[in-house]
Amino acid sequence: MKNISLNKEMSLEEYQNKVKEQLLRHRSILDIITKNQEAAARVNRAVAKAVTSCGCIEIHALKQEIPEDVSLEELADYMSSHLYGSLCPHCASIIKDELGNQLFYIAGLANVLDINLNDVMEQEINRMSTLGKYNLR
Repeated sequence: MKNISLNKEMSLEEYQNKVKEQLLRHRSILDIITKNQEAAARVNRAVAKAVTSCGCIEIHALKQEIPEDVSLEELADYMSSHLYGSLCPHCASIIKDELGNQLFYIAGLANVLDINLNDVMEQEINRMSTLGKYNLR
């Protein structure tokens, strides 16, 4: 599979190489995995603040009601994200920043483990293509 481009100027592989150049202070695997965990928590916190402080989005979580005779193709019609509204520009900006920070540490983790993120993405795309909707996680 060819290199997956994020935009016209930078591919995922180029991004991973850029992270390798930038990640100086936290090169230990222990630093990277704990910073990644912290980054994930900050993403979750930013989403929660969009609900509780800003109110631009709301969460209405209920049990997913799925009829017994529903086909796999129709399943998406019965599933809800429980999310209502849309992110305001301010909250979207904060969440994008936090996701970017998490992506940085994911790339750093891949680097220290000598794993190419393009290979990871290609593997996932192949898995989704092969298993289709049966790829339920």
